[in-house]
Amino acid sequence: MKSYIVGVGMTKFEKPESRDWQYWDMVREAGGAALSDAGIAYGDVQQVPVGYCFQASTAGQRAAYELGLTGVPVYNVNNNCATGSTALMMARQFVEGGISDCVLALGFEKMQRGALGGGADGGDFKTSPVARHYGIMAARHGFEMSPPTAQIFGDAAREHMEKHGTTPAQLAAVGAKNHRHSVNNPYAQFQDAYTVDEILAAKTIHTPLTKLQCSPTSDGAAAAVVVSERFVEERGLGEKAVEIVAQSMTTDTEESFASGSCVDVVGQPMSREAARQVYEASGLGIEDVDVVELHDCFSINELLTYEALGMCAAGESGKLVESGATTYGGRWVVNPSGGLISKGHPLGATGIAQIAELTWQLRGEAGGRQVAGARVGLAHNIGLGGAAVVTMVRRGR
Repeated sequence: MKSYIVGVGMTKFEKPESRDWQYWDMVREAGGAALSDAGIAYGDVQQVPVGYCFQASTAGQRAAYELGLTGVPVYNVNNNCATGSTALMMARQFVEGGISDCVLALGFEKMQRGALGGGADGGDFKTSPVARHYGIMAARHGFEMSPPTAQIFGDAAREHMEKHGTTPAQLAAVGAKNHRHSVNNPYAQFQDAYTVDEILAAKTIHTPLTKLQCSPTSDGAAAAVVVSERFVEERGLGEKAVEIVAQSMTTDTEESFASGSCVDVVGQPMSREAARQVYEASGLGIEDVDVVELHDCFSINELLTYEALGMCAAGESGKLVESGATTYGGRWVVNPSGGLISKGHPLGATGIAQIAELTWQLRGEAGGRQVAGARVGLAHNIGLGGAAVVTMVRRGR
């Protein structure tokens, strides 16, 4: 069975503590917008997977209850930074498995200011779910005082530079592109443009990554209504429908740890395999894609993901972004929303917010950041620990 997105919504992503609201307020806003976009009531919803990382168990119910008290099943989902896309994948599976005709995927996060810890709980590294990942990093690069997530990705950048000649300016070009894109996104946490030189001159978080190449902590929520083909036909939603053509989740394999490389341990092999599965299932390749929302938690991860998605050969990603191939006028537009670096990164909401952006793009509703003629989109969301989710979407039925 096929599945379709017929409604999306999100809040503006904001710096933690910048607004006096709770996570359930965010979900009321984002979920209400998605239901309104689909033209349905909460009573039509048959299942509700809710993604978040930092709140207590059953916070999903507390949030969803703001939309209605119908007794609908609510599932609490936590998969580190891939949480939002995991909730979306559950929604798709409910629909494509014939269990439900209408599912609402929700994702939210209310975070603390400051750098993200080593895992969703920011706890003791000895007992952390990502202790094995950081052990690989420490064995090769040592362990410094910089924020651990910035360190592991920064060390991946150092390895890429050493092996392939990637330059600091190429890494900074990712940040410059995504900050420039966010200027036209009213939902973005930051809407300021910077030059490559300004990004290089910003505060260093972990060499070679500067502050303007790192995603911030954020508050926010996003939502998507996923329905069956029958629901689309019965409700006359064909003009709104965006098909989920294929989707795959992968987790770490032996390749992630065998090389002792941070490039592998931060998820490039997972992303590559998830993309391969999606291309095989959909019959579409990266050459068919017009617009991409990918997980640029740090600038290096955008470059690693270009390679994992097959947009360029290994080691060529720095040259690809420098060439302009991944912005307006190029072969693809990558992160027209501003990406995690500039739009923001409330962990539980990120994966669904990517889908909201792609839905608007494929419907031609993205305003000043619209990618002309976009028909096929691809989302990539990854979390250490680990999970990588790749989703192919297409306008039309």
